[in-house]
Amino acid sequence: MSTKSAPSVVVLDYGSGNIHSAAKALERAGADVTVTGDRQKAMDADGLLVPGVGAFSAVMDQLTAVRGGEVIDRRLAGGRPVLGICVGMQVMFADGIERGVDTEGLGEWPGVVEPLKAPVVPHMGWNTVDAPEESVLFDGIRDERFYFVHSYAAQDWQIDPDPKRRPARVTWADHGGRFIAAVENGPLSATQFHPEKSGDAGIRLLHNWIASLRR
Repeated sequence: MSTKSAPSVVVLDYGSGNIHSAAKALERAGADVTVTGDRQKAMDADGLLVPGVGAFSAVMDQLTAVRGGEVIDRRLAGGRPVLGICVGMQVMFADGIERGVDTEGLGEWPGVVEPLKAPVVPHMGWNTVDAPEESVLFDGIRDERFYFVHSYAAQDWQIDPDPKRRPARVTWADHGGRFIAAVENGPLSATQFHPEKSGDAGIRLLHNWIASLRR
């Protein structure tokens, strides 16, 4: 009796992000994981995970140095799934403003990543999210808490629904005001929180994403 092989996922190694804990979490969630900066392997995998920690501008510099944006754009153009985490989510937007510096992002989504409007930053710790009923990522875990570490976020979703396409599924959280906690938009998904630090709920979310790679 034959069994299906696990979906292949590349964790893009471009010098930023908690790549090894992300890789271990993906393995626990059921993926065949490779950590690499090799662009062809990143193109060929069933799924690509883009991590990111630190400053928006630094992450963009590192991605640009390895032509990571080109890989992400080519995958998405071909309908190949990509998952961004933390700053790996933020750089999918058009711009990031940190300490008064405006840095151009990858522009996969319109919008600006800005400082959180909260009396205490960074937003560090566990928080609930408001996920839409039709979410794939949050299937079975809409009432769980997830682990955040960030001072900046996108706080406005700027894509108008297209009647010819399935609308983006946007998940929100609150810390001094609403911000985008996750997005599912065609082949591009992303979370502001860290699934790999979010216990069993984070593993379930990664499992949900991995399961979607073969659909």
